[in-house]
Amino acid sequence: MKEYKLSPSDFAFLWEECKRCFYLKVVRGFPRPKMAFPQIFNAIDRAMTARYNGMHAQAITTGMPEGVIRLSQQWVRSRSIPVGAEGRTCCISGRLDAMIEMEHDRWGLIDFKTTKARAEHLPLYSRQLHAYAYAWENPAREPRAVGPVSRLGLLIFEPIKFVHNSDETADLKGSLTWVEIRRDDEAFFEFMRQVISVLAQPVPPEPDPDCMWCLYRQSSREYNV
Repeated sequence: MKEYKLSPSDFAFLWEECKRCFYLKVVRGFPRPKMAFPQIFNAIDRAMTARYNGMHAQAITTGMPEGVIRLSQQWVRSRSIPVGAEGRTCCISGRLDAMIEMEHDRWGLIDFKTTKARAEHLPLYSRQLHAYAYAWENPAREPRAVGPVSRLGLLIFEPIKFVHNSDETADLKGSLTWVEIRRDDEAFFEFMRQVISVLAQPVPPEPDPDCMWCLYRQSSREYNV
């Protein structure tokens, strides 16, 4: 029986934008077309990962947990989670940005963002962090010598100024902010119950009225009749 693979990144905007598109991607293997993604964000993410790996977190910015940045770009995969009847299962699989190794075998989980810290997006990012934490603490392959995740947070870089240097190089300068995300497993498990209830359906749910991809698919079908 096929196991559905859930990406933590889809728990934010794809799930919120359209449950039908989410279902089609996970269950039917029919994702939305890939959109052009500015490579600058990937470049900044890689640069942050390389710079901070091995650093003491508290030396980066105010409020970060005490500990050392470890395991940057670590792939994690959770154990199987039942999905309805017929023996179907799903798992959470993805690559987290970094972990903070703290005292007493505890860990902190970091997600790098290059953006403005919008309050309305924090609950969506929280789902991502909780998903990574679940996969970390409930790995597909055991035993695994790790401790529990006791801190979650976003390290947000907001570009402010472009600086041209005299040696014909340039720097992108901005602010760094640590945004703590409160661990709330009860809320995350309730969210996962909603996800599983959608995946367990025999047919895709109704499209979101504002989903441009679903509108495009429908228009294509009507055009080809």
